[in-house]
Amino acid sequence: MTGRGPYDVWAPRPVRIRLVVEGEAGGMVEMTRGDDDWWTPGGELPPAAEEPDARYAFLLDENSDPRPDPRSRRQARTVHEWSRRFDPAAFPWTDEHWTGRQLAGSVVYELHVGTFTPDGTLDSAIDRLDHLVDLGVDFVEVMPVNAFNGEHNWGYDGALWFAVHEPYGGPAAYQRFVDACHARGLGVVQDVVYNHLGPSGNYLPEFGPYLKQGRNTWGDLVNLDGDGSAEVRRYILDNVTMWLSDYHVDALRLDAVHALADGSGTHLLEEMAVEVAALSAHQRRPLTLIAESDLNDPLLVRPREARGYGLDAQWSDDFHHAVHVALTGETTGYYADFEPLSALKKVCEEGFFHAGTWSSFRGREHGVPIDTDVMPTWRLVVCNQNHDQIGNRAVGDRLTEHLDADQLKCAALLTLCGPFTPMLFQGEEWAASSPFQFFTSHPEPELGKATAEGRIAEFERMGWDPAVVPDPQDPQTFLRSKLDWSELESGDHAEVLAAYRRLIELRRTWPQLTDPAFTSNRCDVDETTRLFLLHRDDLLVAVNLGDAPVEAPVGGREVLFATNDEVELRDTRVALPAHAGALLAPPE
Repeated sequence: MTGRGPYDVWAPRPVRIRLVVEGEAGGMVEMTRGDDDWWTPGGELPPAAEEPDARYAFLLDENSDPRPDPRSRRQARTVHEWSRRFDPAAFPWTDEHWTGRQLAGSVVYELHVGTFTPDGTLDSAIDRLDHLVDLGVDFVEVMPVNAFNGEHNWGYDGALWFAVHEPYGGPAAYQRFVDACHARGLGVVQDVVYNHLGPSGNYLPEFGPYLKQGRNTWGDLVNLDGDGSAEVRRYILDNVTMWLSDYHVDALRLDAVHALADGSGTHLLEEMAVEVAALSAHQRRPLTLIAESDLNDPLLVRPREARGYGLDAQWSDDFHHAVHVALTGETTGYYADFEPLSALKKVCEEGFFHAGTWSSFRGREHGVPIDTDVMPTWRLVVCNQNHDQIGNRAVGDRLTEHLDADQLKCAALLTLCGPFTPMLFQGEEWAASSPFQFFTSHPEPELGKATAEGRIAEFERMGWDPAVVPDPQDPQTFLRSKLDWSELESGDHAEVLAAYRRLIELRRTWPQLTDPAFTSNRCDVDETTRLFLLHRDDLLVAVNLGDAPVEAPVGGREVLFATNDEVELRDTRVALPAHAGALLAPPE
């Protein structure tokens, strides 16, 4: 938005706009429409408008209800009320020597600000960053922090994308958080949502055609290719720039890009990749775009030179599904196709399980094959748990509820020593006992009731007992989801944490574990014994996913890591108890 004033607003729909500024030195100013449907103050601004934290709003036509600025940088109260000015350049950054982090070779850690600490703020999250450094992660991925209605939710119902949610601490606290991350050598990935707007506090359609006909899973479609879409796209692209420039963020995770309906000549994602690449060159540090996509299509991450969109990476659910089924035996819903252990083999060797193959869950063929001769494995971000895969279960139960400590360490072994970019979910590293449930705090009773009823009905259709589905609006649902940091150093929690630390240390020690070549991975599986062997070049990951002990031929190797003390070498074979695994060094 180069050259625009702090009170300029794009609004092709109203015929009259007045700027109102709060305070004794405030007042009202008529706005003047330009030929491009941008409005600017048409008269002298009241003195209060010059204050760096001025409180202001717009009156559209003859409506007496003030509306927040679509590009509001701060919502000190709710998304329904007046905006506040915020000067991002006022922050005294200390990261002038920060040169960024590349995604290749890194470990990502996903967290939700509201449940990461007891206080649920960005400042309190800073106090826990040293734990992440000790763990060995490289990136902190923060679930959405854009302004939404209510005190707490997952963040995917944002109404004002340019404002940082005030209960988390607001925009200044966000800058402090990023600066603190960089001081500790941690990159920051911000989760952003551009495919829909929340159900409450979305006044953008009163200003202009931000939405268009049609709906995706979460709401009305964003207008990316209809009348007025050029400014809507600019709105999104300027938001991207804001995070990467004003807040020094290192990467963006783009939520559900398959829900971006864009029929224009250049897809928004490609346009985004072009602008971010230019910004990265100017800032002289890596700036990374990670797509969440349900499409299983490498087009997203294929370089533009090869006629792809040029994004850097994408989440890959197939790895999660294959690992989850292998460990838990759960085969309901979308897990059904992943029952054979060969599914995990295919994912590790080819990236996608569904790559033009039949998906029984979707009732059709799904996905596009990856060219494994040229695509690096790090472009796929994988996990054994994340906010979706936990929180979208009826009771928000983690793997901890179903697996013992050895099995949890097997999950960590497969994820951290596998071919892809691993991502952990908050508390996973110590087998946290707290669930991560779906929680909301809609102030509107009717919206809260509809959300709760819709949630229960959805799980009832899936065969769950509706009585076990927690009410998203119940404050206890949110409080139950907060991490219990007192667990870290005791019992199985400490044992699992030590395993995560050791495995991440091994990732940094052995280059085979970060080798980006698909061709360096080869798997052997035994469907009868449930033995899984993953060769990472000359390193070997061996996991017994069965209920009986097995022995595997491994040659003359040293055990670098084992999930329990009963794993032992017997000449040229390794003995693995049930549900145990090991990482073995190259043969001598």
